Amino acid sequence: MSTPSFRDFLFAPDHPRVAEIRGLNAREYAEAAKADPFAGPMIEGWKKLYPQPFTGITNDGVRRPGLFPLAPARAGEEAPTAAMAAAARKLLGTATGDRARTLRYAVDAPEWQSWANPEFMQHDTGIRLDELDPPVRDAVLGVVEASLSAKGFELVRNLMRINGFLGDLVELPLLMNEFSYNFALYGEPSETEPWGWQLFGHHAALNCLVAGTQLVVSPVFMGAEPDMIDAGPHRGVKVFKERIALARQLMGALPSGLRAEATVYGSMADPAMPEGRLHPGDERHLGGCFQDNRVIPYEGIRVDDMPAAARELLDAVVEDFIAYLPDGPLAARRREIQEHYGETYFSWIGGWEGEEAFYFRVQSPVVVLELDHHTGVFLSNGEPAPFHMHTVVRTPNGNDYGRALVKQFTS
Repeated sequence: MSTPSFRDFLFAPDHPRVAEIRGLNAREYAEAAKADPFAGPMIEGWKKLYPQPFTGITNDGVRRPGLFPLAPARAGEEAPTAAMAAAARKLLGTATGDRARTLRYAVDAPEWQSWANPEFMQHDTGIRLDELDPPVRDAVLGVVEASLSAKGFELVRNLMRINGFLGDLVELPLLMNEFSYNFALYGEPSETEPWGWQLFGHHAALNCLVAGTQLVVSPVFMGAEPDMIDAGPHRGVKVFKERIALARQLMGALPSGLRAEATVYGSMADPAMPEGRLHPGDERHLGGCFQDNRVIPYEGIRVDDMPAAARELLDAVVEDFIAYLPDGPLAARRREIQEHYGETYFSWIGGWEGEEAFYFRVQSPVVVLELDHHTGVFLSNGEPAPFHMHTVVRTPNGNDYGRALVKQFTS
């Protein structure tokens, strides 16, 4: 059986899903989406969650203290703080007038929590890249580039390019383009005091906080529909292929008993799922936008119970998730996650062989990693497909947005 192509699921140009919003820009669609039968209920649901006081994701409703001490990073784990601050100051010197004013927020502002990953702009936080002059936009991207690894920055840019590719495919370039993203600065760029930035839009959202030599990039949402570009100047771009292959290999490396124990639900829309387990936008993943205080119980199997071969594959999956971090913070985050493997759980939904769609989660006191295959939004597939996925990185117990570090700094 041949592998389905995303091109098999393109809407006809006159289909109401795309025809009725054609010609709308982001601000016009922000209003139209409120009445959309798909987007409208999501928007109403998310309104109840933002703004709320931040506590952080937990596994049982009780935040665990002491996990994220504010301290100089270990040797070899330092953030590229000087380069980040220099890039941010360059941006502040480039943006002027209203752009400069709408760009900035306090380091502990509630607007951190306003990010979202859909194509509709629910909260117009900061400045919009597709409304900027190229020098300002380039300066924004310079801040992002200075804060991430080369691999991470390229992944972010490729997700933005795929978004533009999708916009062209469905003839909605005003709504979905390479630069239909919001960006905001939080705090004063500094080599010693906490500050950060936020980039968010369709299928790409990153929240970055640096405090001296410590770096937190979380929450992170990365996704793609489709997962590749097969035409145009960026032809050949593909995303998440290795992560998906590693996850399948990990399931294959588990003994059948452990694999069955890790599989919480056998199908992606399992009748055994409780009410609310499937969300119209998030589908199976639990740590998406506006879920900053969610209680996510541990499920599945403990990492300590995995055989060595599966454990090595889990290491590779984790590494792929956090590869957006520059070398020093990557080493720190890897160490932090591995130090908690004794209380880390791995769970799975769906099949794992061939091209079957699936969801999985890696969860511990210091990290939540999720990958979920989705049904179509701007493609017509009514079942989850490997060419549309969402991924999430969270830092539970209060350190999303680096909040635990900021709180210690200001106390």
